[in-house]
Amino acid sequence: MKYIIAIIQPDRLNEVLDELEKREVHLATVTQCMGRGRQKGQAEVYRGHKEVGSLLRKVKVEVAVNDDYVQPTVDAITAAARTEHIGDGKIFVLDLQDCIRIRTGETGNVAIG
Repeated sequence: MKYIIAIIQPDRLNEVLDELEKREVHLATVTQCMGRGRQKGQAEVYRGHKEVGSLLRKVKVEVAVNDDYVQPTVDAITAAARTEHIGDGKIFVLDLQDCIRIRTGETGNVAIG
């Protein structure tokens, strides 16, 4: 089991979720966040508003998957989030020790869904 965290541009979120759905990855958690990378907070235009300051708007997409779905998930996020401009984001793949479905008490691979 793996826990995949992707930090992406906010305007790429729908494309990422659509691409995940096409690859049968249906479960994701999305959080709006702020961050900075190589662009070091350079001003950028987002939905007609100029963003300034040291932190820029980003979106964090988190997905827990069984091992068979790791590469399709990474490929989906990469394909949909890439604009080939600085600030496209990062993907982190972490080992997931356990997963517990609260409703049923199921654990491990079965609980992920």
